[in-house]
Amino acid sequence: MARKSAPDDLLAPLTVAVGQEELLLDRAVAQVVAAARAADPDTDVRDLAQGVLQPGQLAELTTPSLFAERKVIVVRAAQDLSADSVKEVKAYLESPAEEVIMVLVHAGGAKGKGLLDAAKKAGAREVACAKLTKAGEKLAFIRNEFRTLGRAASPEACQALLDSLGSDLRELSAACSQLTADIEGPIDETAVAKYYSGRAEATGFEVADLAVTGRAAEALERLRWALAVGQPPTGITYALASGVRSIGRLASAGRNMRPGDLARELGMPPWKIDRVRQQMRGWTGDGVAAALTAVAEADAAVKGGSDDPAYALERAVVAVARASRAGSRPY
Repeated sequence: MARKSAPDDLLAPLTVAVGQEELLLDRAVAQVVAAARAADPDTDVRDLAQGVLQPGQLAELTTPSLFAERKVIVVRAAQDLSADSVKEVKAYLESPAEEVIMVLVHAGGAKGKGLLDAAKKAGAREVACAKLTKAGEKLAFIRNEFRTLGRAASPEACQALLDSLGSDLRELSAACSQLTADIEGPIDETAVAKYYSGRAEATGFEVADLAVTGRAAEALERLRWALAVGQPPTGITYALASGVRSIGRLASAGRNMRPGDLARELGMPPWKIDRVRQQMRGWTGDGVAAALTAVAEADAAVKGGSDDPAYALERAVVAVARASRAGSRPY
């Protein structure tokens, strides 16, 4: 068995990020990429979305280049790789290439467990990215976000934030960043309430709220501001996808269910159920499908190191806004 890499060795030859919490998975990948580029600014990053790695491709990706720069190869949804690709990855793990860092993103569970076991046997650095399901875990996440940002928030403020935004970690993280940037002095329950009673935000979720209601011009304006203040492009695509998926999920739920029952069924706070119901007007099943396709394309572009991620996001915002008004058979 190979020697296990230390948890803090971001430049380990192999990292496995295991779980289904997308924010934590993306952060695990981003930390490795950032460390590699800090060590070598010319690092070549290949972030392979689900289904992209085909049999025979890994050898080409891991072959040393003429310029001998470092490489980071990210394999998303590793549990869904084909049998031939799994065989090739396992063979590579037995004899990894120098100056190549591989990151396997795996959902965990029984599917694809053989590959996960092989990675652990090869001494992979492991990063746990399990879903946070308990209220205490989510509160701890919020406290840690503020701590990472160099600020402290009162327990009441953390609880108020969780009550207001629900359990989506990306939304909670964005809110912590905005509060830290915009609130001077203590971050307490009063500050949180004031901020969320109408303060102008520049988060991916505000962009999404405008886009799914067909307000393309306003959504584009907020998108540009969000990017200007440092919102990550992947967070914006996630917010767009989340907004569209919420509409599709609510549309397929029972029409006669009460908001409280729907909230439990769909995992949304009641206030969000009411908001999504208002946003559903004008949407169709075809519109949801078209919008999700456009967002997926933008997500692949920004994760793949597009030369112009802002343009990719603008196209997605316009596509979502158009999809919200495109159909004749609304939900």
